[in-house]
Amino acid sequence: MATYLRLNLSTHILTSASVNDSPEQQHLREGNATFFEFAPTYINAIMNPGDDTFSRLACPSPSSSRYEYLRNNTEWKQPQIRHTSRKYFFALDLYNCVKLLPRLLGTVVEAMRYLGPENCALSIVEGRSDDGTFEILKSLRKEIEATGALYYFTTSDINPLSPGGNRVGQLAELRNQALEPIKKNPSIFSTQTTVAFLNDVAICMEDILELMHQRVYQNADMTCAMDWVHVAEPPTFYDVWIARSITGDSFFEIPPDGSWEFAWNLLWNDPGSKERLTAYKPFQVFSCWNGAVVFTAKPLLEQNIQFRSSRETECYQGEPQLFCKDLWFNGYRRITVIPSVNLEYSDENGRKIKELKGYVHEHVGDESTEDPSVKIKWQSEPPEKVKCLATFTDQRWLPWDNGL
Repeated sequence: MATYLRLNLSTHILTSASVNDSPEQQHLREGNATFFEFAPTYINAIMNPGDDTFSRLACPSPSSSRYEYLRNNTEWKQPQIRHTSRKYFFALDLYNCVKLLPRLLGTVVEAMRYLGPENCALSIVEGRSDDGTFEILKSLRKEIEATGALYYFTTSDINPLSPGGNRVGQLAELRNQALEPIKKNPSIFSTQTTVAFLNDVAICMEDILELMHQRVYQNADMTCAMDWVHVAEPPTFYDVWIARSITGDSFFEIPPDGSWEFAWNLLWNDPGSKERLTAYKPFQVFSCWNGAVVFTAKPLLEQNIQFRSSRETECYQGEPQLFCKDLWFNGYRRITVIPSVNLEYSDENGRKIKELKGYVHEHVGDESTEDPSVKIKWQSEPPEKVKCLATFTDQRWLPWDNGL
């Protein structure tokens, strides 16, 4: 069960936008008239957190004292950063997820309102949806732009699951395209722009804000959530194909037959990280994605790091793992998992995972920033070798910089 089986993405072509103008719209397909008829009901739910038309994961109001500084981040007081720059960039690739939109995009809208819509941009790449997702996202532009946020919405028909295709390469291209507005619009985005890249997950505003907060507080280069899947009870950690601990190993042991029989024994050979996971404290990893991540645009703009597929001499691996590998290679070595942020891929299972793992505020509510145990003791060197999982039955250990 690989990450690319979870992600069903699409592609787009972006056009430039000035600071004062809305992004120019790509010529989009007409869409389905029937779906456009029910789109306003979804739009209203997305824009109004109190709307109860749809049953969605219940989310608390975030702690104002913990996250207030994110509205006026001191990183942005540096003289070289333009006052017109957007501080926050939300990126999503979406396909056939109409049931999740009220919670997922409702949370994004809440987060942008909290952070200041004038500080935010939303980039959504949609493709091939036939359940009304396209029509809702197309209809959303007017509402998003009315808040003061920028809205980049584009679509295409690339299918990463098409037979014979380079799935990882296509997924990498699609992720890069979701980030293209950052590179195409230097007058709007800077190296200090914070990127929140979200999968199609049931997520709360405090989840996003905690990932942003921990990136600043830990002086991290990238923060990741924990994502779960209910294939059995209790649920299992999902993104095992991508995530590697600071020892270079997978988050749980996968025997030669490829089974997940040890899936409930996380970080079994990394006692330091396992202790912090159990205590819901951030821990350093070699790579992660886990449903939601936060990083700055600096490596994208200064080192031109982007998502890609494996080179001929590299282990076959997912584009998020390669992204992390390239971060390490270019000196961005502070990658961390935030175990207080726990996500699932539907509202129903999102409720289950919050009941089991707890909401963010339940873990950090009494936390003191003066507590030395909260801070990560960063390891500056990568693990000598990282486990290659070309498939779950094809495993080997290779140098961490194999193929670079």
